[in-house]
Order: sequence, then structure tokens, then C-alpha cells
Amino acid sequence: MNSFERRNKIVEMVNEQGSALVLELSNTFGISEVTIRADLRLLEEKGLVTRFHGGAAKPGSPLGESEEVLPEDHYKLTSDPKKRIARTAAAMIEEGMTIILDSGSTTQLIAEALAKKTDITVITNSLPAAFTLAENKDITLVVCGGTVRHKTHSMHGTIAERSLQGISADLMFVGADGIDTSNGITTFNEGYSISAAMAAAAHQVIAVLDATKFKRRGFNQVLPIEKISCVITDRGISAEDKAEMLAAHVELIVV
Repeated sequence: MNSFERRNKIVEMVNEQGSALVLELSNTFGISEVTIRADLRLLEEKGLVTRFHGGAAKPGSPLGESEEVLPEDHYKLTSDPKKRIARTAAAMIEEGMTIILDSGSTTQLIAEALAKKTDITVITNSLPAAFTLAENKDITLVVCGGTVRHKTHSMHGTIAERSLQGISADLMFVGADGIDTSNGITTFNEGYSISAAMAAAAHQVIAVLDATKFKRRGFNQVLPIEKISCVITDRGISAEDKAEMLAAHVELIVV
């Protein structure tokens, strides 16, 4: 993807979601935050976005460049599909269950939806998700050790993967940058091998992906399609993508 295509995609994402964080865009395109900020500066000069500290919003948004938007506020601004996906995922979790949450924006929304549940165990490598759940004394929270990946505020590496050995979880929830039946779920990020360790520790793996992720392919495979039991996505999914998922024997929940 060249810079022209990338900037067009950034404008599309901002218009669809209402806003986008520099960190989110950096992870999506697999490039540095410095480059993303340069893109946003150029797009603002052309009147295509309004910058704020840490991201950008639609033109004419009341958010100003001096106004900082926290990650939790960004999730409230995101489009409805991710919220619907997260609520549907959270509704699958019953008392007594042990679940694994991978890091990511949609799994963070799941953590927020779980914050008031009782008698569940949550294992995660996501520091924001852990922070969201830490105040609830009725949730047993297990945080993977390891090395912090600062771009995603998540734990990775050999120590993190070893901390999952011997774990038996009911469900694992994972997001990704792309999905197709040939390559499974993929990402543009490094440090993705912990997802395989999480999947190995769970009876079922549930991918939580909005419809824009279909037919999109990152250069690193997170999990092959055979490892995925179910995909929760939104109504934007095409009939062709639906048919391909069903042909691959993946349960599909459209919300």
C-alpha cells in the first residue's frame, strides 16, 4: 500500500468511526506513529480530518488539537458495529467460565462489557483490559507476565507464553487486522505468537472482527482458519464472505 492509498484509507476509517487514534492507525498499517502523525497533518491541511492530541476526527468535529482523547473515550466514539460485536461476545460468557482476552480495541470493549459480571475468570495479556477489570472483586483476573509491547500496551514474549501453560479456558476472544479462509486471521504487527499460545489453552476460539477485516490480509498469520470455532462480525459482511466462512465450517454470528 503506497502513501496515497494509506491516507485515503485513514480518511475512510475516520469517517466510518468518527475518530481514530494514532496508535490504532499505526497498528493497522504497520508503520510508525511518526509517519501517521505526518499523514494526519497533511490530511488536516487538506480539510479532510480534524486533528486532536493522539488522533484525528471528522472535519468540523468539536475536538481540537489541544484536547486529549483518552482511549476509553475513543471506544465510545467508535462505530456501532464494534460495540454490537463486543456485547454479543460478552453475552456468551456465563458464571463459572474461564475466558482469555487477547489485546485489541474490540477485546477492550468486551472487557468493558464484562466489568460488572460475577464469578468468572479472565486471563489477558492486555494491560488496558486488566485495568478495566481490576476493580471488580468478583472477577478472578490473571494477567500474563512478560515483556510490555508499548505500541499496544500488552504483554508478549517467552515469559508471557509460558504463563499460559497448563491453563484450560472455555473461550478465547481474539481480534485481528484481516481474515480470509486461506490464511486465517492475520495482523500487520509483530509479537503475535502469544495468540497461538492462548488458542492452545482454550476449548473454543472466537474471532471478533468487523466486516471491513474480511479479504484483508496482514503479513503475519495469527491463527489458521482451522483454529477458529466462531467469528462474530457485523451486518456489513458480504454474501460472498459469509459463504466462504460457512464453507470453511466456521460458525458465523452476524450482529
